[in-house]
Amino acid sequence: MKKTFVLIVLFVLPIVAYLFFASGINNFGRLPTLTKNVDDVSRIDTSITLNDNITILGFLGNDIDHKKGNAFNLNQKIYKRFYEFRDFQFVMVLPLGNEQKVERLKEELGGLTDISKWHFVFGTNEQVNKIFDGLKTDLSLDNNLATSYVFIIDKERNLRGRKEDEDEGTKYGFNTSSVADLNNKMEDDVKIILAEYRMALKKNSANRKGNEK
Repeated sequence: MKKTFVLIVLFVLPIVAYLFFASGINNFGRLPTLTKNVDDVSRIDTSITLNDNITILGFLGNDIDHKKGNAFNLNQKIYKRFYEFRDFQFVMVLPLGNEQKVERLKEELGGLTDISKWHFVFGTNEQVNKIFDGLKTDLSLDNNLATSYVFIIDKERNLRGRKEDEDEGTKYGFNTSSVADLNNKMEDDVKIILAEYRMALKKNSANRKGNEK
């Protein structure tokens, strides 16, 4: 009996512990889906799509100078850390008429880093509102059709976020006015969704190799 107990402690418990923690890692390794099948920006600009991309989606509105600080926060805290990952992009939706203002913003951002993954889409007020409303969040655009919040959209055009955030409950987006929100929450969630797709890619690759044998 004593030997059996020792064997259980030495061999069985470590396996149980491994399975427990492995399960926890898998659950933690997925970012909850909050809204499925959001509208694609390709309806406005056919050269840009959310499909098959991990997208940070934002709405800069008509008063770009007022949102410039938000764009720089996002660029420094999130974009520069992740833009080299494959299929990762930033898409900012704005009303028509802001093209020249965006060119100036791109020049300033381009002085800090490679902005090839920053994309800007211009549409009518109705089109901008439609894309935002399709996210189905508890947030809203201001009178300039802007918000300080940005959103994580996965490759299947699903809005990802948090269902049990300690501060907001359901967290649909990330406040680019808050460096703490970008550093403490958004960075972690971007890491999670990138890791999720990397794990899926490795699994698919392993399955293909197994089938080839």
